[in-house]
Amino acid sequence: MKKMVLIAAALLIASPGTFAAKMTMPTDTPASYEAECASCHMAYPPALLSQQSWKNIMSGLSKHFGTDASLDPKTQTELTNWLVKNATTRQKYSETAPENRITKTSWFIRKHDEVNADVWKRAGIKSPANCGACHIDAANGVFSEKNIKIPVK
Repeated sequence: MKKMVLIAAALLIASPGTFAAKMTMPTDTPASYEAECASCHMAYPPALLSQQSWKNIMSGLSKHFGTDASLDPKTQTELTNWLVKNATTRQKYSETAPENRITKTSWFIRKHDEVNADVWKRAGIKSPANCGACHIDAANGVFSEKNIKIPVK
């Protein structure tokens, strides 16, 4: 019995970090998500933001970070519903993202607080929003600190 309690405790301690490092794309990802969203930037896993953040982003596509990313009504509804359905359910990520930016959330800032401002400006990175520049498995929704390779230039 004592051994079972120790195993359960070890799993509980290990699981929060494991979950935070993996945010895989849901299996029901619409083809339109890749076609529309990932044509300009990484297809961010929906669990990186709250339902309200996704609603805010999807309702402002005509002014999407300086670009008109408007969609036809059917596609916009499909993507909004999917993003909201698959948004985070974890308290850690549930804040409404300031300025609708993942990079402005408190959890993102906390996880990247050791990254100097000049690193984000490197040609191989360009922006904190470019997850794949350092997280080699970001496209698969894996953000483990064990799989980071920061470009030197």
